[in-house]
Amino acid sequence: LFNIIFFGSSAFILVAALILLPFPRKATQKCFQIWMKYMMWLLRVLVGLDYKVTGQENLPDGPVVVACKHQSAWDVGIFLILFSDPAYILKKELLSVPVYGWLLRKTRMIAINRDGGASALKDMMQQTRKTVAAGRSVVIFPEGTRSAPHSKGTYHPGVAALYKTANVPLVPAALNSGCFWSRRGFTKRPGTITLAFQPPISKGLKAREFMKELENCIETATQNLQQAV
Repeated sequence: LFNIIFFGSSAFILVAALILLPFPRKATQKCFQIWMKYMMWLLRVLVGLDYKVTGQENLPDGPVVVACKHQSAWDVGIFLILFSDPAYILKKELLSVPVYGWLLRKTRMIAINRDGGASALKDMMQQTRKTVAAGRSVVIFPEGTRSAPHSKGTYHPGVAALYKTANVPLVPAALNSGCFWSRRGFTKRPGTITLAFQPPISKGLKAREFMKELENCIETATQNLQQAV
């Protein structure tokens, strides 16, 4: 039942967001935030799937870069609820998706060409600096794609460039959403997803040191959350 309502409401919200396109960007962003809160409510009521957030004391005042584990579609929606106006780093191909791509442009997400090499990295850094300067937090999934529970993808070095150049704290985040929401399917099971913010990574690390610390931090915390299920 949840999946039926989810796709039906998705169509409705896309139409509503299209109507809002001529209006200021934050109107479209607010539309998505309301939708995500509704989806979380439906998950709780229809599936018995709730969530909790820990470690919010690790979020400094002002914008941050959040580097988060990625296991399910749930991971994308939650930050629209936790932050007032977040920007996601995503693959540029999504901008070509009819309607959805228009809305991503409208909400000024940070789209990158994953095959663009150094020029794409430079563009990502410039967009991120501009975004945090406007007071918006940025969310990146360092593995670049969803990984199954108890597995680990490759942590891509672009996140190290953000660590060095964004001039805001970089906060790792772990979660166990994949234990309740399947990575590639529609299966969901009751329980409580935990998203756990970790302390910001110390400043001044070299790229290799940073990548090692980030990966160890996220993976260790994620394993602890998964074992607690």
